[in-house]
Amino acid sequence: MIPEIPAAWRKHLDGEREKPYFAQLENFVADEQKHYTIYPPPEKIFTALDLTAYEDARVLLLGQDPYIQKGQAHGLAFSVEDKTARIPPSLRNIYKELKDDVNVTPPKHANLTDWAKQGILMLNVVLTVREGQSNSHKNKGWETFTDEIIRRVNQKNETVVFVLWGKPAQKKISLIDAQRHVIVQGAHPSPLATGFLGSRPFSKINEALKNANRGEIDWRIKD
Repeated sequence: MIPEIPAAWRKHLDGEREKPYFAQLENFVADEQKHYTIYPPPEKIFTALDLTAYEDARVLLLGQDPYIQKGQAHGLAFSVEDKTARIPPSLRNIYKELKDDVNVTPPKHANLTDWAKQGILMLNVVLTVREGQSNSHKNKGWETFTDEIIRRVNQKNETVVFVLWGKPAQKKISLIDAQRHVIVQGAHPSPLATGFLGSRPFSKINEALKNANRGEIDWRIKD
């Protein structure tokens, strides 16, 4: 099952659930949940929307799809729910750059809820995944849904900073009005890619927010 879209977003997503593609997506996810272990659990599929209301979104950080191991995915891009879990390699690079860029000492865990609560919409392009199989729910309908979220955030009158790391995220540039918003793009933080370290995304995000009088992000995360 896919839960109801959070109330704070429902009016902005214009009946997406009633469209044919979403019915097909629901059938696919329900069948997957019946036969496999799927992450995140149903009640956490829309955590990003739960924690960051449409009106509060001032940064949109785009990820790919959920983590594929138990105790990790909880509906926030790059974030791991279980504070005792190992920090994933991509997030280790994010934390290294956080220290080098804005001199913030990262926490000992990988839960990024503190960022989401400050108006960072931490959205994966695909919102569910089969255990152990990255991209297993790709091209099943989630992209249509999350593209609509990006379009709606793009329609906001206030400046939003869109953070696009890696080529899959950068394919969404056509959905963003760069005249009204700010795009921070760069290499994916994965150790398999190069160019993320030294790119200084956190200071760029805060500079853009400051210039737009939208307040800066406090990048510190409580242990």
